[in-house]
Amino acid sequence: MLSFVYQLVNRFESSHGYRPNLLYINPTHLKHLQNSFAAGYDLVDIMEMFKMEFVVDSEALHPHVAWTSLMLAHYGS
Repeated sequence: MLSFVYQLVNRFESSHGYRPNLLYINPTHLKHLQNSFAAGYDLVDIMEMFKMEFVVDSEALHPHVAWTSLMLAHYGS
């Protein structure tokens, strides 16, 4: 999953000339992505590493990236 997201980011940047700042992902894909990292990494650490916000949506069949100028609120802890 990590390499797939990396490819999405690179294709977006090549097409648009700037990096995406949103990753739309479903809970199952998110779990696979989290499993790509050592146990000490939490979701906030992963988001900071990617420099992206994650939008977790159970209806997102495939991960995809986008860019927005809006600031997203973080919910939960």
